[in-house]
Amino acid sequence: MAEEKLMEAAAEIEESIYIAMKRKHIKQTELAKEFGEYPATINRAIKGDMSPKSVVIRKKIYEKLNMN
Repeated sequence: MAEEKLMEAAAEIEESIYIAMKRKHIKQTELAKEFGEYPATINRAIKGDMSPKSVVIRKKIYEKLNMN
C-alpha cells in the first residue's frame, strides 16, 4: 500500500513537471545543460527518484519553471 502511494505521488510530480516544461517550451536536455548534469540524471529526478541529488535537481527544476 505504501509503495503504491509513493508511485502515485512520483507520477503526479512527473506529470506536473512535464506540463510546466511544455508550457515553457523547455526540454530535458536544456535543463541538463543549464544545471551541468547528464540528461539521464534530470530524467531520474523528474521521474521521482528520492536520492539527495535528485531532490536538489527537482528543487532547481521547480525554481526554473516557477512551480514554487
